[in-house]
Formats: sequence, structure tokens, C-alpha cells
Amino acid sequence: MTAPSTVRLYEVGPRDGLQNEQKTVPTEVKVALIERLADAGFNKIEATSFVSPKWVPQMADSQQVMSGISRKAGVDYPVLTPNLKGLEAALEAGVTEVAIFGAASESFSQKNINCSVQKSLERFKPIMDRASQENIAVRGYVSCVVGCPYEGAIDPVVVADVAHKMHDMGCYEISLGDTIGVGTPMDICTMLNVVMDQLPIEKLALHCHDTYGQALANILAGLDMGISVIDSSVAGLGGCPYAAGASGNVATEDVLYMLNGMGIDTGVDLEKVIDTAWFISDFLGRAPDSKVAVARGNKQ
Repeated sequence: MTAPSTVRLYEVGPRDGLQNEQKTVPTEVKVALIERLADAGFNKIEATSFVSPKWVPQMADSQQVMSGISRKAGVDYPVLTPNLKGLEAALEAGVTEVAIFGAASESFSQKNINCSVQKSLERFKPIMDRASQENIAVRGYVSCVVGCPYEGAIDPVVVADVAHKMHDMGCYEISLGDTIGVGTPMDICTMLNVVMDQLPIEKLALHCHDTYGQALANILAGLDMGISVIDSSVAGLGGCPYAAGASGNVATEDVLYMLNGMGIDTGVDLEKVIDTAWFISDFLGRAPDSKVAVARGNKQ
């Protein structure tokens, strides 16, 4: 296959990127980050997570974030809802799209959400039923699609099974995550070939971390397989708290620079993304974890 002519960048920085930051990010900074991203041209911005503040203190202000943003026409602001309580809170905040988070690794599932893969899928059913009643779109995440910090290599057949079950539940799209960033292009192609036996490529997205510097190469491999939705995080924010040494998500501006160079349309303004990367990085007190933002420098 050849790479698609258009790609949707699914921005995860405000949620997946910030959730593990040790420094508390005030609500007004989160809101400003989200609105800068909307202004840059993203139509999917994962805004926050409706989880217990005990487990993810950074997301304690999810209600305030959702009430604080000026919702732009044509932009969705999905949120992560790991359980029915989170979904009910998200509904009160007026969300129109949510996400659920599963894994292709039994050990990772136990460490991350304290239950088996099968049990996690069973727990999603009331969320899916309630979301369906409210006409809320649900996206599914599958983590550890090529490797796990506890089990090592993951069988693509397991990935395909979890992805297929999530789709059958009603998820409109399944994001396949190399959570600890150990995959290579061959791993990605092998995994996608198996998953594509169960689901059409149009239902799949790719979510890469850059721990071993393979994220852009893996995304390119995915594009060549027909993937047209890429998850990314402004300034390369994020990491995995359950995977020692796992660095952040691939930087949005690095992905965008590559896509622009390939003539692939995203509708996203690179210069505005770079400015946004420096905006949040300046607040965090460090340079962006992004080749492109650092190369271009801080022009704010």
C-alpha cells in the first residue's frame, strides 16, 4: 500500500502528556494549551481524564478544564473514562466523546488497572451501554501492542483479539499503542497485518512512544500499511508510569514535519504547534522533547 493523502492527528498532550507530570499544571494553563491546539487546526484534542484524583492527581480538575475551554466548532474534546463513575462525571461536564483503555498484556493490565484483560473488557460493557444511550462516541485504546515491560514480546493474535472485542462493543476507532516504545517497523507491520485480518484499517490508529527512537520510523511503516490516524503529543509530553524508562509519546511537531515533507495533508499549522510546544515546555521549565521544536527555537 501507499501512504494516505490525508492524515488525522489525534492530539493527546493535554491528557496523556500531562497526566504523569510531577509539577501541578493549573487549570488555566491546561485550558490555554487546549485552546492553542484547537487554534492550530486539530479536530481531536484529548482534553483530560475523569479518574480518581487519588490515582492521577494531575487530572483532579477535569470538570474545571471542560467548563473552562471555549469549544470550537468542528473540534472534539474527548476524555478518558475508565469506569462508569468517570463516564457519569464526564456526561455532567458535557462531553461528546470518551475513551476506554485496555491492554494486550495480562501483566500490564493487572499492574495498570488491577484486573485481567478479560475482566477489563467486561468492565467496559456498562460504559459502552451508557455511552450508547447518550449517543456518546467511544474510542478504544489497546496498550502494549508489541511489547510489555513485564512479559516482553506480545503475540499479535492477542492484540487483534482485544481490538476486535473493543470494536464489537461499539468503539468507533481502536488506537494501537506501543506503550513502552520498544517496537521497530517490522514489529509494527507484523502486528498490523494480524490485526487487519480482524478489523479494517480505517478503524485503526497508531500510538507510538519514542523510548528507543523508533517512533517516526514506526509511524511511517504504519502509513505505508494504510494507517491514516496518528496519536501524538505536543512537545513529546508523556510517558508510562508502569514502564521504567519509557519516554514520552512521539512529538506532534516531529510527526507533522515528516507528514508535511511527504505532502500529506493534516490541516494542522506546524508553526502554531511549535509555539504551543514551547508554551507548555516553558511552564514545565524544560525544553520540548522534540527535534523540530528545539531546532526551530523558542519564538514566543
